[in-house]
Amino acid sequence: MTEKKTQNLLHQIDTICYVITYHKTPEWTGSGMTLDKTQNNEPVLVVEGLTLRLAGENRISGLTFSINAGERVCLLGASGSGKSLTARAITGTAPAGADLSGSIRVNGAEVCGKPPVSRCAYSRVATVFQDSSAALNPLMTLGKQLRLALPAASADEIHAMLDAVGLGDIARLSSRYPAELSGGQRQRLCLALAMQSRAALLVADEPTTALDVLTQHQVLQAIRTACFARPSRALLFITHDIAVAAQLCERALVMENGVLVESAAMSQLLSRPQHPYSRQLVHAARQAAMLHQNAASLCGVAV
Repeated sequence: MTEKKTQNLLHQIDTICYVITYHKTPEWTGSGMTLDKTQNNEPVLVVEGLTLRLAGENRISGLTFSINAGERVCLLGASGSGKSLTARAITGTAPAGADLSGSIRVNGAEVCGKPPVSRCAYSRVATVFQDSSAALNPLMTLGKQLRLALPAASADEIHAMLDAVGLGDIARLSSRYPAELSGGQRQRLCLALAMQSRAALLVADEPTTALDVLTQHQVLQAIRTACFARPSRALLFITHDIAVAAQLCERALVMENGVLVESAAMSQLLSRPQHPYSRQLVHAARQAAMLHQNAASLCGVAV
């Protein structure tokens, strides 16, 4: 099948999926399907009553929240709170054997339990996971992986994409293997690829965990750039670090043991947390910040 025939077939499939979901014909531009947000009042992401059972245990229980276009929302919680499982359920990569119930709608399309390949283009989610090394093929050069992921992109377009996340000045990047990059560089490369997606939602699952402070800043700046480059794109940022989330997000969701315990504006969560677990998280973040400030003062470093 020729490339043009393949594109036409994908075009027809996406049109059928859209019509089934919205009961109307989509608008198409040269770059693909455009959702008419003025007619579609659905938020980009709606999660209702999501429950995930794994090995006979409820790991997520009755989770309900929504994210609007252009909104930057963080999902906070300690390890084991269910935040990464929530991300995997939304992106269609739930663990094998997981039993899902409830509803997950992306751009109005029901996707709960559907893997990415079974979703229409407009209901897929751009994703950046914590382990960037697992997202890249260790036995293939980065140049070849970029060409496979972006077959229609020119060399100049790929360079511009890499430059946008601070990777444009790395010598011989295309001939290198993933192991030859640092963790932060691999993470920014994954983010650059996610930015090329026309997805209305970007899910970043612990993308700065295990990175040093300077590299964290570079990755956060790259995510901020990705959001500003496309203001309508929504962000769900998964993290346990309130300080990191506060640099990027305007609203916070707090999970404890698979249950959503608080939803608030980030400024309100930091100043007036309502739930006891939220207060514990904020207190721990303040203690860590004070320790950092004291250590810096002892060393004579301004903070």
